Amino acid sequence: MKPVSNIGKRRKLAKDDSSASYEARRKEIAEASIRVFNRLGFKGASISAIAAELDIDRASLYYYFSSKEELFDELVRTVVERNLELIKQIESSGVSPRRKLRDLVNTLMTSYGDNYPLFYIYIRENLSHVSDARTEWSKSMRKINAETVDAVISIIEEGYADNSLRKVGSSRVVAYGILGIVGWTHRWFRPDRSDVSAEEIGKTYAELLLAGLESPYGP
Repeated sequence: MKPVSNIGKRRKLAKDDSSASYEARRKEIAEASIRVFNRLGFKGASISAIAAELDIDRASLYYYFSSKEELFDELVRTVVERNLELIKQIESSGVSPRRKLRDLVNTLMTSYGDNYPLFYIYIRENLSHVSDARTEWSKSMRKINAETVDAVISIIEEGYADNSLRKVGSSRVVAYGILGIVGWTHRWFRPDRSDVSAEEIGKTYAELLLAGLESPYGP
């Protein structure tokens, strides 16, 4: 008969011992794991590497997270869901499409900076090559990605409709271009080394994009 693991019981005991202490420790582990994921990549990272980053025994981590996949997926989902929520708030706001695009670019870039380097690690993750155990997570992330693109498309088409934005091409192509420009900053932006902030980059990109999209004939 296969022996029953006590890790679930131990995890519950660790959590019940002190909720505040438990959550603080989880946050500490999460921050260490982000450094490891950024340095080694998701595939190269391991529970052992995360434990080494914290200078603790690997078994201790299992009181808080069952695997590196659980760690990564939980961290990423929180940021991605929050970004989508912010984007939808902008999409449904009563301001002009021009203002919506400005707010969108500024908000996304600021979020990337605030959550550095987590979102950039996610950008590098190939959702088509995840393990079977993470299929549902992958589907969920794809859905969020699609909703994000659709929200940007909606803003662009609103601008096309009221002539505040020039019809430079397919709204989907423009949406991917906007998201791609912001996302590409993962290749060079490092908050601790950059002489410009994420907020400044967002404002610059917003002006750059709108210089090519704004129509002189719209409202």
